[in-house]
Amino acid sequence: MQSLKAFVESVPKAELHLHIEGSLEPELMMRLAGRNGIELPYRSVEQIKKAYNFSNLQDFLDIYYQGMSVLRTEQDFYDLTWAYLEKVKSQNVTHVEIFFDPQGHTERGVSFGTVMAGITKALDDSAARLSVSHRLIMCFLRHLSEEAAFETLEHAMPYRDRIVGVGLDSSEVGHPPSKFERVFEKARSLGFRAVAHAGEEGPPEYVREALDLLKIERIDHGNRAMEDGELVARIAASQMALTVCPLSNFRLCVVDDLSRHPLPEMMAAGLRATVNSDDPSYFGGYVNENFLAVAEARDLSISDIKTLVLNSYLGSFLSDHDKAEGLAKVESFAASFD
Repeated sequence: MQSLKAFVESVPKAELHLHIEGSLEPELMMRLAGRNGIELPYRSVEQIKKAYNFSNLQDFLDIYYQGMSVLRTEQDFYDLTWAYLEKVKSQNVTHVEIFFDPQGHTERGVSFGTVMAGITKALDDSAARLSVSHRLIMCFLRHLSEEAAFETLEHAMPYRDRIVGVGLDSSEVGHPPSKFERVFEKARSLGFRAVAHAGEEGPPEYVREALDLLKIERIDHGNRAMEDGELVARIAASQMALTVCPLSNFRLCVVDDLSRHPLPEMMAAGLRATVNSDDPSYFGGYVNENFLAVAEARDLSISDIKTLVLNSYLGSFLSDHDKAEGLAKVESFAASFD
């Protein structure tokens, strides 16, 4: 296991499923609350961590939106994003594709421009100082209306050159992808790439709707697609990437034990699975911790890890040239690994 651990920690990799608001560590949450004069229902970092006991997605979202309340200024969003980027740099992540939830901020009076200014400044500094490349994906909150999503899309237009795609997150059950068919059509017509959370808690039909109606290019989570053999064959044939998040799946009770996580079965079925951290502050680990936890629970090999890491570049929105460069770095590292 030690050699596999060393491989995971040192191999270059990309992360494709990360909610920047979900990287808000308790220490930073408390610091920003103090800076902005916000009273939290927690008196200490320890109390915050004790609250991270989720039985489903909604339990998590309630605390997630509460924590988000400390983000008010451009500097707050910069500090949040920079802390994540420094962390992933230490884990040999060379490329990140970051989700952000503008509606979670504009609904409480924080302007779209404030959010964008802080996040993009940190991303630009990261590219220059940490050599971590990035793509930024704006998510619509599915528990809100499609009309609200259209308004958010309009707010995004002045920042079109900084946002590569749109996604769909928040409470899945009861909010099928079909609810957002028209706004995704509009976004694609404007040149945005399309991804969506589907099949985390929702049924396989939600995955099918995301493919057929939203015309997504990547599936976020996708676990429950495994219940439908025809759907699995379709996804495998397309070589569309799935951004799988093992520790998230465990902490949100999508799987009751990591020893039953479907990642190996996904790989065996020919799916282009990747490993990601989702909301690392809340779920107990960044991308390396996710690799190590699922590798131990499901007895993955170094060869399996290499495949998953290669998939992270293949499934990214990097240019073909930059994908090839990332793949070559992985192959070179693997060839030299002792």
